[in-house]
Amino acid sequence: MVRSLGHLRWPLLGATLGLAGLAGLAAPAPAQTIAQSPPAPATPAPAPARPDDTVLRVCAAASQPPLSLKDGTGLENRIAGAVAEAMGRKVQFVWSDKPAIYLVRDFLDRRLCDVVAGLDTGDPRVLTTKPYYRSGYVFVTRVQDGLDLASWSDPRLRHVNHVAVPFGSPSEAMLKTIGRYEEDMAYLYSLVNFRSPRNQYTQIDPARLVGEVASGKADVAAPFAPDVARFVKASSVPLRMTLVADDAARGDGQKVAMRFDQSMGVRRGDEALISALDRALVKARPAIEAILEDEGVPTVPTGS
Repeated sequence: MVRSLGHLRWPLLGATLGLAGLAGLAAPAPAQTIAQSPPAPATPAPAPARPDDTVLRVCAAASQPPLSLKDGTGLENRIAGAVAEAMGRKVQFVWSDKPAIYLVRDFLDRRLCDVVAGLDTGDPRVLTTKPYYRSGYVFVTRVQDGLDLASWSDPRLRHVNHVAVPFGSPSEAMLKTIGRYEEDMAYLYSLVNFRSPRNQYTQIDPARLVGEVASGKADVAAPFAPDVARFVKASSVPLRMTLVADDAARGDGQKVAMRFDQSMGVRRGDEALISALDRALVKARPAIEAILEDEGVPTVPTGS
């Protein structure tokens, strides 16, 4: 649920810690001249409450379809539920009204919950589990158009009508590489009512990306597959969704990754929970694969 980052350019969300001012050194206190009773023994601090090992507290966005929805029907909600069941726990979602990119900073780091689903494997802000699936960016086109695109190197991409891409994504980088960005920039901003994505989180609704293709306003959309698979599947206009070949490169030859392993994340140092989640992910694999198939998410072997 979190584009986690990796395949999206995450904003710098960490808060800056201020340093307390130094008021100067106080003069030493005068020596005591009267006898005092010995201090009472210190009362030991109460032991921290033991975590409830019957519950899996999952940080989740309340309204980020199709990945996370407050009724629990989002893709990552369903996967988290399957993993909790494999652990013998009850899933408990801790809902945020903010986009999922803020879950680590505002919820996980503040210990309001313990797990974030749908992060890129190796996300540096957290400890991540072993990947539970791998997917990638896709080209979404209308079946009737016969555009069987599979790579950013396809010369037809330079000549089609609008190409709709998420802001800050590898697809946006490739739109610039093939010389289409300036041509499509005003169109892309129109999809967010010309709200600038600079210095604020602004993203095109994944359902809108799919709808632009279905309506013919764009010939191609190039989003992350889990973000749109449900909408592609539900479209009344037949659509083709093809995983983009992982061969994209910028003009200077630097690779632009198109496929990403997905993991769950926990706070750094919570090795016990990571181990428990990894064991549960193995047990829950058939259920996770069934969920991905039901959602229509195309996958490839992890690590490939």
